[in-house]
Amino acid sequence: MHHHITDSDRQLTATMESSAFRRTAVIARHLDSSNSTSDKSVSPSSCLQITSPDQIESAQFDTALMRNLLDGHDLEVRDWVFRLMEESELFRFRKLDGRDYVFPDYQAPMEQQREITLQRILYLVSKGVSDGWLSWKGKEGEMRNLAIFDCLGLYDHSLGVKFGVHYFLWGYSVLFLGTKRHHDKWLNDTEKYEIKGSFSMTELGHGSNVRAIETITTYDPQTREFIINTPCESAQKYWIGGAANHATHTVVFSQLLINGENQGVHAFIAQIRNKNGKVCPNVRIADCGHKIGLNGVDNGRIWFDKLRIPRENLLNSLSDVMPDGRFISSIDNPDERFATLLAPLTAGRVNIPSNAVYVSKLGLAIAIRYSLTRRAFSISPGDEETLLLDYPSHQQRLLPLLAKTCAMSFSINRLKAIYVNRTPATTKSIHVYSSALKASITWNNMRILQECRETCGGQGLKTENRVGILKGEYDVQSTFEGDNNVLMQQVSKALLGEYIKTQKLKKPFKGLGLEHMNNHFPIIPVNLTSSIITTSEFQMDLFCLRERDLLTRFASQVSELQAHGESKERAIIQSYQLASELGRAFSEKVILHDILEAERAQPVGSLKDVLSLLRTMYAMVSIEEDASFLRYGYLSQNNAAAIRQEFTKMISKLRPHALAIVKSFGIPDSFLTPLAFDWVEANSWKALYKQK
Repeated sequence: MHHHITDSDRQLTATMESSAFRRTAVIARHLDSSNSTSDKSVSPSSCLQITSPDQIESAQFDTALMRNLLDGHDLEVRDWVFRLMEESELFRFRKLDGRDYVFPDYQAPMEQQREITLQRILYLVSKGVSDGWLSWKGKEGEMRNLAIFDCLGLYDHSLGVKFGVHYFLWGYSVLFLGTKRHHDKWLNDTEKYEIKGSFSMTELGHGSNVRAIETITTYDPQTREFIINTPCESAQKYWIGGAANHATHTVVFSQLLINGENQGVHAFIAQIRNKNGKVCPNVRIADCGHKIGLNGVDNGRIWFDKLRIPRENLLNSLSDVMPDGRFISSIDNPDERFATLLAPLTAGRVNIPSNAVYVSKLGLAIAIRYSLTRRAFSISPGDEETLLLDYPSHQQRLLPLLAKTCAMSFSINRLKAIYVNRTPATTKSIHVYSSALKASITWNNMRILQECRETCGGQGLKTENRVGILKGEYDVQSTFEGDNNVLMQQVSKALLGEYIKTQKLKKPFKGLGLEHMNNHFPIIPVNLTSSIITTSEFQMDLFCLRERDLLTRFASQVSELQAHGESKERAIIQSYQLASELGRAFSEKVILHDILEAERAQPVGSLKDVLSLLRTMYAMVSIEEDASFLRYGYLSQNNAAAIRQEFTKMISKLRPHALAIVKSFGIPDSFLTPLAFDWVEANSWKALYKQK
């Protein structure tokens, strides 16, 4: 078979030869010993010197005021907790490049990590960190707790989780699900960490679907005791933080069977170890083993072999069992009862995204500082090598993520405010907002940590530089306290419920930020200009248009499937693609709204200008990353191209503010790594000798 050479073949060959020639020329120039840059590189006086970006790049806005906005509350408490950790050898890693660094030794064996995590909690408790944790009065105390938890999680996820399991999950269960008899017996010892609580909800066979857990509790009226039993292997409690080594007590979530009738999931207090640390009779515990992260938390598995507990150990704020075995409840409807049971435990879905935002800040602070000291390649022969962050491609990798993280900070602050001001009427909105933000922000955190790892090059692989190891440490956030994909489906389902209710009652939308759907459809200009693209009005119109259209499409598809004989639940499941897009649209509109509110609250000046820049950058990167804007025609191809062009301009405008923004995060230098400062000195032979 003969191959005839065509003109296109010749053109391709010429192109390949030309490309090969250019690559060869570049390599030759780097290798040429007569090249001026080569002479410069071997000169002793030209050895690489790290110049601190703090000496070169000055802030154009008030970084202290920006920190006030981003942190939102309790700055003095945060700084106090940071100092407590800096002052103790329990928290220090080692001295490098002349600095003491404060972060855990991730290379320590699992048992050692678990033990030192326990010692760190005992130290913090001795310093008063947990004082008033469960006995505060008013919203201020609860906000203080949230601020402290941010700081602990920023130091080490294992510390935050182990502390949080005891004080939030166990402690808040006793506080909010229990009554005076439980408070009097357990809260004081919990606050002082004299008992160590855990939270037994998840089972081997059931995680997100709590209503279907298989642990069974019955009541014996003769002895006035409950009997907790693990009836099958899939009912074993799994991933129970603290259970493997240290927990003395646990809140057991179980089906309650009274006279053969299932009254649904209830919560019970059970002791699982005595004061000497020995596992109690009729309780079996096994270790979950080594994990890809969080190895400072002793996750365990628990089986109950007809464990008897006093009748009084039922957490009875909603339901109770009388001594004679009669079941009573203040809420007759089992669905409402179950929702009310879980509502007070929403703190987890507030804490997790807040923690994720701070870890994103940590990764970005390290990666951006490194990119302001690391140089690579000279753009012209004889020139100094170029800083990584002065490459437009490097800016595009990090700066939009910086804008996202700042925007998400404002949403976290709003979520915290909604949570601490909760009432029965706000239960649904807290569930929807916390679910949406938990999913969006934890997914974003993993994306940021990966990008930070890559932008740090080979140094990102080194454990002591943190950005790489943090990926494994925080990966679990995507699935615990609710799988992110399931949470997003719940968000879309809640929005669908509002849509159906509004259509049925012929009333305007009210709540969940859907009021914009009472107005006319937003009109997007045919030809977008720079002056239009950067306005908050255009950005909100576009985001509202997307949410409105996707909700309408979702409702129509579900309705159409039902018309063809599908049940409502199956119709929703089959519409998962639209549900996923709607969840994203809702989350991103909420976040845009929150940074816009923060911007509007500022007087005219440099800080307001930077917030405006961050808000526009957030809107644009969200548009860039979501195909919905083109798929459903919210933007024409020309308008999408105009936004990309403006996006590129915005990135270069944000570049001068990068260092000042990460300094506004309020993270102590000691919590960063050598990569953020003099990484040459930290890797010197002298530093190696000092470590030995």
